[in-house]
Amino acid sequence: MRRLTRQAIEDLVPYPPGKPIEELERELGISGSIKLASNENPIGPSPLAVQAILDRVDSLNRYPDGSCYYLKKKLSGILGLPQSRIIVGNGSNELIELTIRTFLEPEHEVIQAFPTFLVYQKIVSGAGGRMISIPLSEFRIDLDAVSAAVTPQTKMIMINNPNNPTGTALGLDEMRDFLADVPQDVVVVLDEAYIEFASDESIANGLLLSDTHPLLITMRTFSKLYGLAGLRIGYGFASEEVVDYMNRVRQPFNANTLAQAAATAALDDREFVSRTLDVVRDGLAYLYGQLDDMGLPYVPSQTNFFLIKVPMGADRLFKRMLREGVIIRSMASFGLPDYIRINVGLPEENKRFLLTLKDALEEFESTP
Repeated sequence: MRRLTRQAIEDLVPYPPGKPIEELERELGISGSIKLASNENPIGPSPLAVQAILDRVDSLNRYPDGSCYYLKKKLSGILGLPQSRIIVGNGSNELIELTIRTFLEPEHEVIQAFPTFLVYQKIVSGAGGRMISIPLSEFRIDLDAVSAAVTPQTKMIMINNPNNPTGTALGLDEMRDFLADVPQDVVVVLDEAYIEFASDESIANGLLLSDTHPLLITMRTFSKLYGLAGLRIGYGFASEEVVDYMNRVRQPFNANTLAQAAATAALDDREFVSRTLDVVRDGLAYLYGQLDDMGLPYVPSQTNFFLIKVPMGADRLFKRMLREGVIIRSMASFGLPDYIRINVGLPEENKRFLLTLKDALEEFESTP
């Protein structure tokens, strides 16, 4: 029988979506769960964004603005870039996929550091490309090793900075030196989904690197800092030529009306941004201190999440804590079977996580 699709598609494993919290609670017979697994904003969405959604609900009979004019105009003023260098997508995930569809041909090679965002591998493999994964060095992207892996078949390099799931970040100077060595015909994707959380001012920033490499594409999202993950809205910036090519592939109404309105309003919500950053940075400091007292190693982060090494293994701890209504992320699928990843929650959520973790550790230590 003839194969239904390409071998690359046959070999892909679908991304495993989590069940709704309500369904998990029903199955486990629990209530009042907390979710610290998806790097979401713990304080909710921007209030200005919510109001903008309510103001536009009565226009849903109309198609969205295919040009995202008002959002790109607002971004243009903030970034100091012309609108022709900005592209908006259905989350930064879609922009990653657009980049692959626009520039990658079958058998081209793409380089990534690993572990990193798992979607890169899935999209490249689905497009028939070959992913080359370079191991991290002490949880950081090894740019020298990435450079050394470039071959004539290399078409693209994916850099997640700060990196998910490690939370570590590259410096501006080292990124600038790296880009200077990348061949001019290689596309470099700089995924900055968490850049707004970075507290170190020396960290690389795509806006300061936008003219250092002709095929550099920087991508950002409204999912994390602005709390709009459920709307799926993100943006990127690159040269006019690169954005023009991506727009040829982009669907005409890829960003919905409510997402555009919410994102445009959220950019003005400085109070919400400040409060989010305070919650995250205070939460990180508190969690670090408590883990130090418990003697558990962790990886300091420039994001709203971080890795913790646990003695009983990540999958086992995930299942144990899930029974108590505390949802964390096992890093086994990232090749880190002894690590969990959590995002900072509200103060009471952080305390509950630590209490549940302590109970799980005590249970593990007392088990023969």
